[in-house]
Amino acid sequence: MAHVHEVTIWARGVVQDKEGRDVSQIIALGAERENKFTQAFDDYEDLPDRVGVPVRKYSRISDEEIVMRYDYENENPEVVIVMEEAIVKGIDILRHMTVKGILVVNTKRPAADILKFIPNKDQLDKIVCVDAEEIAAGVATVDFSGSEGGVDATTLGAGISAPLVGAAMKASGLVAFENVEAVVMNKEALKRGFEEAVIEPAN
Repeated sequence: MAHVHEVTIWARGVVQDKEGRDVSQIIALGAERENKFTQAFDDYEDLPDRVGVPVRKYSRISDEEIVMRYDYENENPEVVIVMEEAIVKGIDILRHMTVKGILVVNTKRPAADILKFIPNKDQLDKIVCVDAEEIAAGVATVDFSGSEGGVDATTLGAGISAPLVGAAMKASGLVAFENVEAVVMNKEALKRGFEEAVIEPAN
């Protein structure tokens, strides 16, 4: 059975719902351009989400058909993306992580300030910090389109999702830059996220 690459995205309910979903969709659509089998979906245990409550989104990528496609939680994420830095406090964001994974955090802070809140940081190979808020400044990130029962009326990757995907793909190499660029609206933010991401060893 082919290996399935799993990405887990942590976001804030409602206020980051659209951007969190964009991250999972961009990764999956970029991988589809490489003829991969993909999934992008929400964690149904988190729905209906409430304002500010941590919620999860997922992407999966494989060279073969994904046989676990009806499992509604990633069991072995190798990349975890955190869209708001305070989520790392008091939550096991690395749950089920494959040993030596990658953590990407939207933050202005240095990696050491984030790692001190992660008790199981020995599971990490790399930590990636990127100031996605600053990069996407001026782009509205509160968008209720695409929420449960709604229609996604805007394009993918207009706000903080673009630089976070850029940083994650730089660190992981899961999808080639040009393939995520092809599906992202804010290409400049994607590029800056890729170029400005600070990647450090976690241990």
